[in-house]
Amino acid sequence: MTLSMSRASLPVCTRMLTNLSHILSKADQFVEAKKIDPTALTTYRLAPDMFPLTRQVLIACDAAKNGLARLSGVEAPKFEDTETTLAQLQERIQKTLAFIATVPAAALDGTEDKEITFPAGPGKTRTLKGEDYLCHWILPNLYFHITTAYNILRHNGVEVGKLDYLMGSAH
Repeated sequence: MTLSMSRASLPVCTRMLTNLSHILSKADQFVEAKKIDPTALTTYRLAPDMFPLTRQVLIACDAAKNGLARLSGVEAPKFEDTETTLAQLQERIQKTLAFIATVPAAALDGTEDKEITFPAGPGKTRTLKGEDYLCHWILPNLYFHITTAYNILRHNGVEVGKLDYLMGSAH
Protein backbone atom coordinates (compact mmCIF):
# COMPACT_ATOMS: atom_id res chain seq x y z
CA MET A 1 0.00 0.00 0.00
CA THR A 2 1.31 3.42 -0.90
CA LEU A 3 1.20 6.39 1.41
CA SER A 4 -1.37 8.93 0.25
CA MET A 5 -0.73 12.66 0.13
CA SER A 6 -3.38 13.22 2.80
CA ARG A 7 -1.88 10.63 5.17
CA ALA A 8 1.60 12.05 4.60
CA SER A 9 0.46 15.59 5.37
CA LEU A 10 -2.65 16.09 7.51
CA PRO A 11 -1.73 13.96 10.55
CA VAL A 12 1.92 15.04 10.38
CA CYS A 13 1.11 18.76 10.36
CA THR A 14 -1.53 18.30 13.04
CA ARG A 15 0.78 16.30 15.31
CA MET A 16 3.76 18.62 14.97
CA LEU A 17 1.73 21.80 15.55
CA THR A 18 0.04 20.15 18.54
CA ASN A 19 3.49 19.29 19.90
CA LEU A 20 4.59 22.90 19.31
CA SER A 21 1.60 24.03 21.34
CA HIS A 22 2.67 21.68 24.14
CA ILE A 23 6.21 23.07 24.05
CA LEU A 24 4.86 26.62 24.26
CA SER A 25 2.74 25.56 27.26
CA LYS A 26 5.93 24.51 28.97
CA ALA A 27 7.43 27.91 28.11
CA ASP A 28 4.43 29.59 29.72
CA GLN A 29 4.88 27.48 32.87
CA PHE A 30 8.59 28.39 32.89
CA VAL A 31 7.81 32.12 32.67
CA GLU A 32 5.33 31.81 35.58
CA ALA A 33 7.64 29.71 37.76
CA LYS A 34 10.70 31.91 37.19
CA LYS A 35 8.74 35.19 37.26
CA ILE A 36 10.48 36.43 34.11
CA ASP A 37 9.32 38.74 31.37
CA PRO A 38 7.92 36.48 28.61
CA THR A 39 9.42 38.72 25.93
CA ALA A 40 12.79 37.33 27.02
CA LEU A 41 11.61 34.18 25.22
CA THR A 42 9.33 35.51 22.48
CA THR A 43 11.94 37.92 21.13
CA TYR A 44 14.94 35.62 21.57
CA ARG A 45 16.88 34.48 18.50
CA LEU A 46 19.68 31.93 18.32
CA ALA A 47 21.81 34.05 16.01
CA PRO A 48 21.62 37.69 14.90
CA ASP A 49 20.46 36.74 11.40
CA MET A 50 17.79 34.27 12.56
CA PHE A 51 14.15 35.01 13.34
CA PRO A 52 13.05 35.19 16.99
CA LEU A 53 10.78 32.62 18.62
CA THR A 54 7.59 34.46 17.65
CA ARG A 55 8.44 34.41 13.95
CA GLN A 56 9.52 30.75 14.10
CA VAL A 57 6.04 29.82 15.33
CA LEU A 58 4.31 31.98 12.72
CA ILE A 59 6.35 30.46 9.89
CA ALA A 60 5.72 26.90 11.12
CA CYS A 61 1.98 27.62 11.09
CA ASP A 62 2.18 29.20 7.65
CA ALA A 63 4.21 26.32 6.22
CA ALA A 64 1.41 23.92 7.11
CA LYS A 65 -1.53 26.25 6.37
CA ASN A 66 -0.34 27.66 3.06
CA GLY A 67 1.27 24.46 1.87
CA LEU A 68 -1.82 22.34 2.42
CA ALA A 69 -3.98 25.04 0.86
CA ARG A 70 -1.85 25.17 -2.29
CA LEU A 71 -1.84 21.39 -2.63
CA SER A 72 -5.57 20.96 -2.02
CA GLY A 73 -6.78 24.01 -3.94
CA VAL A 74 -8.54 25.28 -0.80
CA GLU A 75 -8.22 28.95 0.12
CA ALA A 76 -5.96 29.50 3.13
CA PRO A 77 -7.12 31.91 5.79
CA LYS A 78 -5.14 35.12 6.05
CA PHE A 79 -3.56 35.86 9.43
CA GLU A 80 -2.26 39.30 10.35
CA ASP A 81 1.09 38.22 11.89
CA THR A 82 0.62 40.53 14.87
CA GLU A 83 1.18 37.94 17.59
CA THR A 84 3.66 38.95 20.28
CA THR A 85 2.73 36.90 23.37
CA LEU A 86 2.86 33.20 24.18
CA ALA A 87 -0.96 33.22 24.48
CA GLN A 88 -1.32 34.80 21.04
CA LEU A 89 1.09 32.24 19.58
CA GLN A 90 -1.06 29.49 21.08
CA GLU A 91 -4.12 31.07 19.44
CA ARG A 92 -2.28 31.14 16.10
CA ILE A 93 -1.49 27.44 16.39
CA GLN A 94 -5.11 26.66 17.27
CA LYS A 95 -6.43 28.68 14.29
CA THR A 96 -4.00 26.82 12.04
CA LEU A 97 -5.06 23.44 13.44
CA ALA A 98 -8.72 24.40 12.95
CA PHE A 99 -8.00 25.21 9.30
CA ILE A 100 -6.08 21.97 8.75
CA ALA A 101 -9.08 20.06 10.13
CA THR A 102 -11.20 21.50 7.28
CA VAL A 103 -8.88 20.44 4.45
CA PRO A 104 -10.53 17.48 2.74
CA ALA A 105 -8.28 14.43 2.39
CA ALA A 106 -9.80 13.82 -1.04
CA ALA A 107 -8.55 17.25 -2.20
CA LEU A 108 -4.97 16.26 -1.30
CA ASP A 109 -4.98 12.73 -2.62
CA GLY A 110 -3.92 12.53 -6.24
CA THR A 111 -1.93 15.81 -6.14
CA GLU A 112 1.44 14.06 -6.41
CA ASP A 113 2.03 15.40 -9.93
CA LYS A 114 0.17 18.71 -9.57
CA GLU A 115 2.43 21.67 -10.43
CA ILE A 116 2.70 23.99 -7.42
CA THR A 117 4.25 27.44 -7.82
CA PHE A 118 4.96 29.13 -4.51
CA PRO A 119 6.94 32.04 -3.03
CA ALA A 120 10.56 31.11 -2.26
CA GLY A 121 12.05 34.31 -0.90
CA PRO A 122 11.65 37.99 -1.72
CA GLY A 123 10.64 38.32 -5.36
CA LYS A 124 11.27 34.63 -6.10
CA THR A 125 9.06 31.67 -6.86
CA ARG A 126 9.67 27.96 -7.34
CA THR A 127 7.61 25.29 -9.01
CA LEU A 128 7.57 21.70 -7.81
CA LYS A 129 5.35 18.70 -8.34
CA GLY A 130 2.97 18.13 -5.43
CA GLU A 131 4.80 15.20 -3.88
CA ASP A 132 8.14 17.02 -4.03
CA TYR A 133 6.51 20.16 -2.66
CA LEU A 134 5.14 18.22 0.31
CA CYS A 135 8.22 16.09 1.01
CA HIS A 136 10.97 18.57 0.16
CA TRP A 137 9.46 21.96 1.02
CA ILE A 138 6.39 21.94 3.31
CA LEU A 139 7.45 19.28 5.80
CA PRO A 140 11.13 20.29 6.02
CA ASN A 141 10.08 23.91 6.64
CA LEU A 142 7.57 22.82 9.27
CA TYR A 143 10.19 20.71 11.05
CA PHE A 144 12.91 23.36 10.74
CA HIS A 145 10.87 26.14 12.34
CA ILE A 146 9.40 23.95 15.08
CA THR A 147 12.89 22.62 15.85
CA THR A 148 14.26 26.16 15.97
CA ALA A 149 11.45 27.25 18.33
CA TYR A 150 12.21 24.22 20.51
CA ASN A 151 15.94 25.07 20.49
CA ILE A 152 15.30 28.69 21.48
CA LEU A 153 13.23 27.57 24.45
CA ARG A 154 15.63 24.81 25.46
CA HIS A 155 18.60 27.20 25.21
CA ASN A 156 16.81 29.57 27.57
CA GLY A 157 16.21 26.93 30.22
CA VAL A 158 12.69 25.76 29.43
CA GLU A 159 12.56 22.10 30.45
CA VAL A 160 11.66 20.49 27.16
CA GLY A 161 13.08 17.27 25.82
CA LYS A 162 12.98 15.09 22.76
CA LEU A 163 9.70 13.45 23.80
CA ASP A 164 8.04 16.89 24.05
CA TYR A 165 9.08 17.51 20.44
CA LEU A 166 8.04 14.06 19.20
CA MET A 167 5.05 13.23 21.38
CA GLY A 168 3.84 16.48 22.92
CA SER A 169 1.60 15.95 25.90
CA ALA A 170 0.99 12.33 24.85
CA HIS A 171 4.21 11.11 26.50
